[in-house]
Amino acid sequence: MATYITLLNWTEQGVRAYKDTTKRSQDFAAALSKLGARLVDIYWTVGPYDLVCVVEAPDDETATAASLQLSGAGNVRTTTLRAFGGEEMRRILAKAAG
Repeated sequence: MATYITLLNWTEQGVRAYKDTTKRSQDFAAALSKLGARLVDIYWTVGPYDLVCVVEAPDDETATAASLQLSGAGNVRTTTLRAFGGEEMRRILAKAAG
C-alpha cells in the first residue's frame, strides 16, 4: 500500500468541538477501513498544523476519497502528501538512473 501524510487544520467548527477530537479520529479510522485504507497513526501537534496523520491506501484515488470524506464533515481542512519509504525510493532512484 502507498503511504500518505495528511496535514490537518481545524476549521472553526472543529475548534468548537475540540472535545470530540479523539472520537473523530476513531471515526476517521473506521471510515478508512471501509475504503480499504488504514490509519497508521495520528498526532495532535503544535505549530502550523493541528494534526498529522499517516495513512496507508491502495492508491491515490482511495486516499483522495478519504480526504474528501474527512474534509466534508466540516471539522478540518487537509493537505495530503504522497510519501515514499526507503525501498520505494531505491526503486525510484534505480529507474531514474536508467
